[in-house]
Formats: sequence, structure tokens, C-alpha cells
Amino acid sequence: MSKRITPFASRYCSTLDRLKEAIRRKRPGLLRRGVVLQHDNATPHSANLTQQWLQRYGWKILPHPAHSPDLAPSDFHLFGPLKRHLGGMAFETEDDLISELRNWFDNLDVDFFRVGINLLLSRWQKCIDLHGD
Repeated sequence: MSKRITPFASRYCSTLDRLKEAIRRKRPGLLRRGVVLQHDNATPHSANLTQQWLQRYGWKILPHPAHSPDLAPSDFHLFGPLKRHLGGMAFETEDDLISELRNWFDNLDVDFFRVGINLLLSRWQKCIDLHGD
């Protein structure tokens, strides 16, 4: 692994640490049953450091074909509503943008996320039925 990639993989592993802690607090049984994570094939996700982290905690990865935005919930379910929400807004500082994003995410109904995951299941099935086409 090159030195240039290490900080990104390290940051991603820190994010996974925070996710693991949030799951431990909110859904402890999930950690005992096992976590299945979906992420794409970006370098920080496939780096040795990340793979070692995943192996250490026994988390499994849902395969994600390269260049498949139709299988990434952020692409097919999140970004559209987020773009509509932010449309026409202007921010003085990066902190203002971050504050607005946090506010938007905090006010999303839990069903928003449930719908996205359910859509993922049907999209995966369609991909399987069409043999990846």
C-alpha cells in the first residue's frame, strides 16, 4: 500500500470504528449476529488496512460491481432528495453547509432509510435476473 493511500484508509477505518460504536450502543445484537456492509471498490475500501479491520471484526462485504450507481443507495436514493433540498441555497462557509447537512439528516424520517434499503434488495434482484446487465 502506498503512503499516499494510507491516510484515506486510516480515516475510513476510523469511520468504521465510529460506526461499530454506534451499532454497539443502538443495536448491540447486530454485532453478535454479524454485520454486512456495502461499500464500493474505492481505494480506501479495498486497502489492506481496511481489509484487516473488516477481518478483525468479522464484518462481511456485500459485493459491489465497479461502476454500478444503480446498486449504490447513495446514488439512487439519497443524492436526488439531497440535491432538491439544497437547490438554490448558498452558504457563506463550509461550517454553514455542514450544519445544514446535519440538520437535513437529523430530520429525515427513519422510513426514508428503510425505503432505500428495500429498493436495494429489488435492484440487486433485478441485476441478478438480468445476469448483471
